[in-house]
Amino acid sequence: MKTKIKGMQQTLSQPTPGSMVLLPILYMVWSDTLLSDQELTALMRFLDKIDWLSDADRDYLKNRLNPESPPNREELESWWQNIKGAVTEDKNYPDMASVGIDLLTKNAPEEAHTFPLEKVKKELADLEKQLGIVGKSAALIFKSDHHNISTSYQTQQAFDIDRLTSLLDGSRKPLIDELKAFIATKEFDYVRPDDLENYRNQVLDWCKILADKGYGAIGYPKAYGGKDDMEGYFTVMETLSYRDLSMVIKFGVQFGLWGMSILSLGTKKHHDRYLRDIGKLELPGCFAMTETNHGSNVKGIETTATYDHADRTFTIHTPHVNARKEYIGNAALHGRMATVFAKLIIEGKDYGVSTFIVPLRDQDGNTLPGIEIEDCGRKMGLNGVDNGLISFNQVVVPRENMLDRFSSVDEQGKFQSPIAGDNKRFFTMLGTLVGGRIGIPRSANAAAKSGLTIAIRYGDQRRQFGPEGGEEIPILNYRMHQRRLIPLLAKTYACHFALEYVTSRFLNRKEEEMQEIEALAAGMKAYVTWHNTATLQECREACGGKGYLSENRIDALKNDTDVYTTFEGDNTVLMQLVAKSRLSAYKEQFENMNLFTIINYVAAKTKTSITEKNPLIIRNTDEQHLLDPDFHLSAFEYRENSILDSAAKRLKRLMDEGMDPFDAVNVSQHHLFTMGEAFIERVVLEKFLEKIAAETDPKIKEVLKKLCDLYALYQMEKHKGWYLEQGYMEGVKTKAIRKMVNQLCWEIRKDAVPLVNAFNIPDPCLSAPIAM
Repeated sequence: MKTKIKGMQQTLSQPTPGSMVLLPILYMVWSDTLLSDQELTALMRFLDKIDWLSDADRDYLKNRLNPESPPNREELESWWQNIKGAVTEDKNYPDMASVGIDLLTKNAPEEAHTFPLEKVKKELADLEKQLGIVGKSAALIFKSDHHNISTSYQTQQAFDIDRLTSLLDGSRKPLIDELKAFIATKEFDYVRPDDLENYRNQVLDWCKILADKGYGAIGYPKAYGGKDDMEGYFTVMETLSYRDLSMVIKFGVQFGLWGMSILSLGTKKHHDRYLRDIGKLELPGCFAMTETNHGSNVKGIETTATYDHADRTFTIHTPHVNARKEYIGNAALHGRMATVFAKLIIEGKDYGVSTFIVPLRDQDGNTLPGIEIEDCGRKMGLNGVDNGLISFNQVVVPRENMLDRFSSVDEQGKFQSPIAGDNKRFFTMLGTLVGGRIGIPRSANAAAKSGLTIAIRYGDQRRQFGPEGGEEIPILNYRMHQRRLIPLLAKTYACHFALEYVTSRFLNRKEEEMQEIEALAAGMKAYVTWHNTATLQECREACGGKGYLSENRIDALKNDTDVYTTFEGDNTVLMQLVAKSRLSAYKEQFENMNLFTIINYVAAKTKTSITEKNPLIIRNTDEQHLLDPDFHLSAFEYRENSILDSAAKRLKRLMDEGMDPFDAVNVSQHHLFTMGEAFIERVVLEKFLEKIAAETDPKIKEVLKKLCDLYALYQMEKHKGWYLEQGYMEGVKTKAIRKMVNQLCWEIRKDAVPLVNAFNIPDPCLSAPIAM
């Protein structure tokens, strides 16, 4: 309920000379909302208390404070024009009192001479505090043109974008440029995904076009129409990801999973018979491993392949509905054959998982006897890929259809393998297929680059709000907007360089390194695909309603890559695989130590702990220290090694206490997951630092250093709870890290658009109006 002031009536007379000093405050309290009781009480007490106003001034002001008869629009407009006309544009007003004194001086200079100006300023400053008016900020509304840091900060080009693009593309730049130009043509224009049949056929046509150009067979031996270029295959997968992701997955299923399974698990007779046709897409095929009951647990699959020595055949059979091959790409419509993972049964004995080529359809596309295929139908994304379920009802295939590089049945009907141990044989077989866990994160990171390019370019163009009296500013100038996008940009660069490293390790692999390489590939697949999912969601939100429009493609990127977190292995399971690999290496390290080396190891570890937990270090907030790459890497290594050490001790303690090993691992799953994550983060940082160290261009080196600093500190901020628990940092340091993250986001903002432009994504591939 509003306070009433009796006996007062509003008039439209001009302000009295002395009242002008308070006119800016009066305008402020009426312009936004109705006068509150608290404001009215404060103003009335003020007017009764001060002694430098005349009775006429006091009466005018009180008359204008009647809640039942507030100033009308015309009077407020008159006040606004009077105040604005008295304001000097290039003058910084510290409070509203200064604006009022200028108004008085301009309109009643003689009256102004009689005012005790210092007293007026002091008492008006107290009134502003009571009313909650921030005078310096409020005064800006009366200025026509207000410039500050936020309005003046803008995109700059401080480095050679083409040179950075060349650094990102590396030696494969000619192939990348060629392919980008090819997929940017009208031939690859997007089609509507809601027409399922049309979209699937279009994706098949695109893959045929790519096959005709030789891109499909690029990783196959030259004898079969390829170029023996597996790095080229990964490069093609990544580059295609800038266009249509259904095309990428269809391409990967046909030439990667189907073709590479023949190449990697088969022998020359299979290569001679199938590879050339697969590379030309004259023989569409599938990779049938996953079953309804068994996703990540390939050893647990239930499809059987029973050998009949009399006929020299295998009978492929699905024992029940939940043993069907599920979510198989190319199965619903186009696949004519499949690499089928099944348990090999010889004379009633189970010899574990082997692989077999099983025909699905004839050349006219008719399903063959014993084959039942069901369409998975519409999915959350990737609807250009025809996923299906396959079941086999006593399907007979000849003996030569067994892919026999690692296991076979000899002329006497006996099982043979060049690898004696069942486990080793199984993991060797799967290890040849690690390439999928490299192609998927590279595709995911390309999708993240697309999303960031759209969101950051839009943020640089879209203007919203701004300081009082000033123009609207790009939303990318807002510190919180920078916080949302720029750390993700830094992480995307970090992941790019780490994926380069993992790809190189895989292509130049040695047998004794395979366990580590498999763990790296599994961890990077999980780390990058999770990053992509988080990045695209943030990009969508950062673009507001425009990000929600399908025309700007973030929805397609989000929907199509969402499944990346679960295919080629569920990410959570993969991180545990990484942890188990690290534990094996840890155990092996100690098994190879004698007493002397163990003592040295413990002494070195104790010394490191004492050094890094020095009170001066854990509280150090100097900028030079916070931006020191040695500090970053030491912090990441400390986290990785500490979690590994504690996880190993925890598992040993649980098992020493009599807990079943499976239960011990189950109890420790979160611990193991964190261990895998810490390992991957250290690798990512390490490879980023190595890339910066090798760079010779000082401008590019400088911007990459800032990105790397941001990646490192942002991850430390994310894990600050752990560092505080461990006593590795104190609160004063984690606060300083948070401030430094904010500062780095601000500094990198001016480079953000050039940094996404360095991804060099063709506009037809982005196809987002807000990013043009």
